[in-house]
Order: sequence, then C-alpha cells, then structure tokens
Amino acid sequence: MRAFTRSLLLVVTSVVFSCLLVSAQSKSIEIAAGTPEDKDLQAITAETDNTKKLAMYQDFVQKYSTNPAAVAYGNWQLEQGYQAAGDLPKALDYGDKAIAVAPNNLDILVSQGSVAQQMKNNAKLMEYVEKGGAACAAMGKEAKPAGVSDEDFARQVSEEKNASQNNCNFFESSGFNAIASETDPKSRMTYIEKYTAAFPNSIYQDQVSSYAMFTLGPGQLNDQARLVSFGEKTLAANPNSLPALLLLASFYSDDPKAGSLAKAISYSQKALDVAKADAADADKPRKLAAGVAHSTLGYAYMKQDKTVAAIPELRSASALLKGQDDQQYSVVLYRLGFAYAKLSKTSEAREVLTEAVKIQGPMQSMSQDLLAKVNAARAKGK
Repeated sequence: MRAFTRSLLLVVTSVVFSCLLVSAQSKSIEIAAGTPEDKDLQAITAETDNTKKLAMYQDFVQKYSTNPAAVAYGNWQLEQGYQAAGDLPKALDYGDKAIAVAPNNLDILVSQGSVAQQMKNNAKLMEYVEKGGAACAAMGKEAKPAGVSDEDFARQVSEEKNASQNNCNFFESSGFNAIASETDPKSRMTYIEKYTAAFPNSIYQDQVSSYAMFTLGPGQLNDQARLVSFGEKTLAANPNSLPALLLLASFYSDDPKAGSLAKAISYSQKALDVAKADAADADKPRKLAAGVAHSTLGYAYMKQDKTVAAIPELRSASALLKGQDDQQYSVVLYRLGFAYAKLSKTSEAREVLTEAVKIQGPMQSMSQDLLAKVNAARAKGK
C-alpha cells in the first residue's frame, strides 16, 4: 500500500505559482515554495494521525478551491488516504475529482487504476486505461515551445517518456488483463474497442484481436458485420495481424459476393507469409495459424472448382494441425475427404474420413455421412 505522504510529483519551485500548471494539457502538479498552499501542505505532512490528516486535506481543498493545482493535489492525497484506510469507493470519488482538473496526470490515473483493480471494477479501470493510453501516445507530439532548441526539446521528450514508461506499461498490461478477465461479451467488446484505440501498437495486439473475434463470433455476440469491420481496422493498423488475416480469410471464403473468394485467397496467402511455419523459430501458434490458413486456402480453391490445387493445401494443413487442434484438424480432414471424393479417389477419401469420424465435435456427423457415401461408391467400384 502506498504511504500516505506528499507525492514526488509535487514540485516545489521558486517560480510564481500559476494555476495554469494543471490545465487540460498539463501532466504535472507544481506549487511554488513559500506560497500559502505550500506552507499548509507542510503542516499537513507533519501530522502523524491519518484521520486528522484526511480532515486537513479536505479543508485544504475547500480553502484553495479556486486553485486547480491545489485541488488536484489535495484530492489525490485524499484518494490515497482513503485507499490506505480501505474505503475504496470514497478513494475512487476523490481520485476522479483530482483527474477532473489534472486529466493527463499519469500518476493520478495509475492511482485510480489501482483502486479500480482492488474494487474489481473493470469498467472504471478501462476509463483510466483509455485516458492513460491517450496521454502516453501524446508524448512528444506537443508543439515545441518558443525559445527551446530542437536538441533540448528532443531531450525533454526523451526524459518524459523514460520517466513515464512504468505508468504506460501499467495501463497497457492492466487494460489487457481487464479484457481477458471480463465474462460479459458486450462489456468485453467495449473494453477492446477502447483499448485498441488507446494502444494501437500494443504488445498484446494479437491476443486482443483474438478476443475480439471470439467475442463477435458465433456463440457470443454473433455480429458478423462488426467482426469484419474490426478485422479490417486491425489490418489497417497492423497488416501482419495473424488473427485478423485468418478471420477475414475465413469470412470471405464463405461470402457469396463476387470477388470474395479472391480476397479469401489473398488473406490466406498473406497469413502464410506472416506465419512462416517452416522457419526454425516458428512456435506452435504460428504453425497453427499456418495450418488454418492452408485449410482456408484449400477450401477457397475447392469453391473455385480448383480441386487439384486444393489438395496440397489441405494436406499441408492436416500435417500442421494434427495433434495440435482437434477441431481445426477435423475441419481440414472433412475438406480433404470431400476433395478426394470429388476426384473419385475413394481410397484416399476413406482413409482421411475414417480418421475424421474419430474426433468428437461438429464435424463428426458430417464426416460420418460423407464416409458412408464414399464407402457406398467404393462398394460399387466407382
């Protein structure tokens, strides 16, 4: 638990105090040495009784209610005090009052995120993640102040980013954890949209994309249009996103619109290029992605009546998915069995379908039906 002390972000300087230091664009709280505010804060800091200290901070906020810096700092200290005392709802309330006048202060936002985590309040946590992500992304994008050299400005930006890195990491990781722990699909998707806007290049972007596709897919929100829109936006930001490439390839392989099969093939081939399943460093997720891409590519070829071209893709998919993902493996076995049957290769069809019917899941009954037809054709010598 954080000690209930003056924050390091309270900068005591000899300059004239200015309430503009906590404007909408400010990131720090500054109170000049020797001002009445500074003297009162020293008296509060000297108080050892936390109950009395809380009362003194409340009086401080009221006394300097026209001073944004004092209001932000006082409410922040009240937030930390009530958090230490275990009164989390009150801590959250005071922290929000601090953010209202210092919206880009990363330390206050992190404090609030910590309180929200303790309360297991993902909705509030994601508010702070969204604000914190925006503040982190804005670093270095401000106009260079007049009279400051390019070299000095670059140094200041670098120092600011280095000093804020831990806070930015907190927002990035805690936002992802909130998404992963959320059980309500609607809430999860809301968090995902906020998160991807705040952290478009997150280290968790592939996992977040996977959560989005699962959430928008069958069994959850089942919102196909939104699913495709999310996939396209994801690829616009990150053309190498394997989850998005696989999602769109699968969607377009079943889309009846003209030109959709060409898109399915293009996305599948791009996924294979990104996955690089044959590379020495290819891990299981990349190999699985390549397996699914081969499967979708073969399926698209079959729908174009290019069955001969489909078979090598489906066989590659089978080799990559076997023993790794039973459900995807059962899909590709069915497709491969269908392709062989279409070419009257009944022995090969029977072999793969016999394996497919052993796998429990949605493809099992379809594989059994196709196997029965293949056996009947084989019995007739066809």
